[in-house]
Amino acid sequence: MIVIVDYGMGNLRSVQKAFQKVGQEALITSDPDKVLQASKVVLPGVGAFGKCIANLKEHHLIDPIYRFIETGKPFLGICLGLQLLFTESEEGGVTGLNIIKGRVKRFDFSNKGLKVPHMGWNQIKKSPKSEVHPSNWQRQLDGPKSVLKGIPDGSYFYFVHSYYVEPDDKSVITATTEYGLEFASIVSKDNIYGTQFHPEKSQELGLRMLKNFGEL
Repeated sequence: MIVIVDYGMGNLRSVQKAFQKVGQEALITSDPDKVLQASKVVLPGVGAFGKCIANLKEHHLIDPIYRFIETGKPFLGICLGLQLLFTESEEGGVTGLNIIKGRVKRFDFSNKGLKVPHMGWNQIKKSPKSEVHPSNWQRQLDGPKSVLKGIPDGSYFYFVHSYYVEPDDKSVITATTEYGLEFASIVSKDNIYGTQFHPEKSQELGLRMLKNFGEL
């Protein structure tokens, strides 16, 4: 069973419906025990970084997330759910879960004339860095156990965000996107995946990615 973590924020129902559309059963829950019992866990997120961390603490979900990830079963963070995995955020100087070392930074385009948030369709570029460790199956871009299986390089996905992640270890970057600068749009480390875009809002290819995750 795929569990979608409910901590009082995020577009949970749309994520659940997207999984159901590709034949994957998904449960929305804030029950820590159900998180630990899941076969896969999804952490979505919409809103402020600090509020999300506070809500995770209030619902007693931080320890179950750590413990689930330690089992080695697949974990997916979507948008703010990806950012929460990092060490800290410039958004209020808040400490994150520190599961992936690095910072969450705000777009600063004061001299470029670009709008913030970055909103709409944009392309991903598969990172050659992710082929440096072929023994790590999470980074085999087109293998049978890849969230990008069957998804062409240069595919478009739907973004809505004002902040982006900057990992300390660049080898965890599976794909990048250009918007004023090149930023990590897909990250993978061991059993952890994260997308800065919203696959549940990204039509056919987004559904394909969720199907791939569900079949890991």
